[in-house]
Amino acid sequence: MTQKIQVRPVTEKDRPWIKELIEQAWHAEFVVAHKRTYYPEKLDGFIAVLQDKRVGLITLNQESQDCEIVTLNSLIPSQGIGTALLDSVIRHAGQQQCDRVWLATTNDNLNALRFYQKRGFTMVKIDPHSIDYARKLKPIPITGANGIPIQVEIELEYGL
Repeated sequence: MTQKIQVRPVTEKDRPWIKELIEQAWHAEFVVAHKRTYYPEKLDGFIAVLQDKRVGLITLNQESQDCEIVTLNSLIPSQGIGTALLDSVIRHAGQQQCDRVWLATTNDNLNALRFYQKRGFTMVKIDPHSIDYARKLKPIPITGANGIPIQVEIELEYGL
């Protein structure tokens, strides 16, 4: 029998784990998106738990009526962890009376582009300058996933 993924809000006890996870996954304790720097361990978010073990994280930044997904990490692929976390953010955004949930990713991240579009997100903006800005703050390779040059940041949104 498959265990059910539990999703709960981030607590203060999770912050050291979040910092470590982000440093491992994103190669720095911060992430840069749309020319802004975020420290995910300081953000609100949700943790996916399976058999009492943390298996996923989604962090968010809410400003006014916009709920931005800053990071999404699933530690076990293809088990519904990302979807469960995303569903939690969409429910949270609705409860907070947000107008939209949005995020930015790079053009080489085909897995993310596929994942979000399959779940109702739409590409709404391309920023050709964000990557150059981010490269000034942290090492971002010229070529990313699947041998695709990392050139632009793509904004996706889900209207509520």
